[in-house]
Amino acid sequence: MNTQPKRLRRCQLAVPGSSDKMMAKAAGMQVDHIFLDLEDAVAPAAKVPARAQIVNALNTLDFGTSVRCVRINDLDSHYCYEDIITIVEGAGANLDTILVPKVKSACDVRFVDRLLSQIEGKLGLTRRIGIEVLIEEAEAIMRVEEIAGASTRLEALVFGMGDYSASQGIDPRAISGDTGYPGDIWHYARYKMIVAARTYGLDAVDGPFVNFKDGDYFRTECVRAQQLGAVGKWAIHPSQVAIAQEVFSPSQAEVDRAYKAVAAYREAQQQGLGAIQVDGQMVDVATVRLVQRILDRAEQAGIKPSAEK
Repeated sequence: MNTQPKRLRRCQLAVPGSSDKMMAKAAGMQVDHIFLDLEDAVAPAAKVPARAQIVNALNTLDFGTSVRCVRINDLDSHYCYEDIITIVEGAGANLDTILVPKVKSACDVRFVDRLLSQIEGKLGLTRRIGIEVLIEEAEAIMRVEEIAGASTRLEALVFGMGDYSASQGIDPRAISGDTGYPGDIWHYARYKMIVAARTYGLDAVDGPFVNFKDGDYFRTECVRAQQLGAVGKWAIHPSQVAIAQEVFSPSQAEVDRAYKAVAAYREAQQQGLGAIQVDGQMVDVATVRLVQRILDRAEQAGIKPSAEK
């Protein structure tokens, strides 16, 4: 079970680590989570210089309350270990999490965990850096439960549908909906990852939606993920941030209904009742467990019930 602090991840904004301009812009945004990227968004020739740019950004920019994260290159690349060493030794005190792509097994997570422990011990860092992993390989879906329980540093599992589709050999036409596939082509993988995350107390985050000009369908994708139990979604463009953070936040009406149901049930318990009716709906212990999650999300997002305002 993870022992890391709980963080808001309604939206995780991807920012190329090779762009000083984009990193500075992201730092000024009201977004839950920002990951500075060393992997897909950075050309091979720019990967090594981008490390120093990210270190400088972490040490000099004010990211406010945003989670500060760096996505390293995958463990099979020759960049990976130096990504971790350079970033953590250069800016470990200003880094919250490391995002590890293309994880395939628990051993991958443990490698990053042990390397982080060594660097933290060398530097005398007292605040442990968390780990987030991308589930984007067919092997990862097969072993997702093992991965989710691999380290107490783990904070989140993120579904990367692009690389996952390539790994599984999914027909690109099915992804675009041109073949009439009935339903969500990624439902099984999403669902399995979210179950594993919930089992181990981790956040489950849905991956990117590449057509950032289609805000309506991005909202649909956010709603699908939220309904399955995900806590947030990636954004590859600033225009997607507000949509994700709205969808993954409970509305004031939802918070008020949940608060009313929990308060009424607690009062009923004191009277020896096991199930009650609130506004025409049955409320029992299972209902309270469901709506308590709404109140937990609201508290994390700073949304108070109207009765407490």
